[in-house]
Amino acid sequence: MARKNKDTTASGDAKPKKVKKQRWYHQVWAAYKMTREQDPNVTWVMAATAAGIIALAAIIGVLWGHPVYMLVVGVPFALLGAMFVLTRRAERAAYTRIEGQPGAARSALGTIRRGWTFDEEPVEFDPRTKDAVFRGVGRHGIVLVTEGPSTRVKKLVDAEQRRINRVLPNVPVTVIQCGNGEGQVPLPKVARRVQKLKPSLTKPEVAEILKRLKALGAKKLPIPKGVDPMRARPDRKGMRGGR
Repeated sequence: MARKNKDTTASGDAKPKKVKKQRWYHQVWAAYKMTREQDPNVTWVMAATAAGIIALAAIIGVLWGHPVYMLVVGVPFALLGAMFVLTRRAERAAYTRIEGQPGAARSALGTIRRGWTFDEEPVEFDPRTKDAVFRGVGRHGIVLVTEGPSTRVKKLVDAEQRRINRVLPNVPVTVIQCGNGEGQVPLPKVARRVQKLKPSLTKPEVAEILKRLKALGAKKLPIPKGVDPMRARPDRKGMRGGR
């Protein structure tokens, strides 16, 4: 009995195994597999880029009189070139994978690392058409990013602008329509369009805007669970070899 209690105590005190941290090369491999599914030519483009850099290094080495030295120098640059190609193509593949799904615009906005704060869920949503409006706050002011045809989302945008004007009448509000229609911004360019907006507010003013919007409260919308599709955001740090 004593032995049984001892074993029970030992097993009870046993600490759960730690989940192994994913290494950067695992992230690179996962990004490569995902990219290859959407872009089968990525392997050949990466190889051609690496080969071109090595060939250029060899030519420079021959002309300089140090071919071996330049080849040694050229190999890491060739790897960097291949990784650069993978990063760009992986980003494009990630956008292709989620384009057209509800929440794709919010997923793209998630690549903005600093300077903007976006709500995880849309502030306006139409459960029938899946049109949505996402709201962000930054030093430019408030930005509303829409999903859906221009004619349909106008009603949702107008409703959100009325809510904002009640508590923040003097804050600039910019509307960016995400899509492939006329006057809309394609999904891969949405984040860059937001980042190009010129700042006009101070950090304390941004904090006050966030505070007032929080006090305004969120509308109870019939939003499907997991509106952010697979959270498929390009991991640039991992593909650059970051830990």
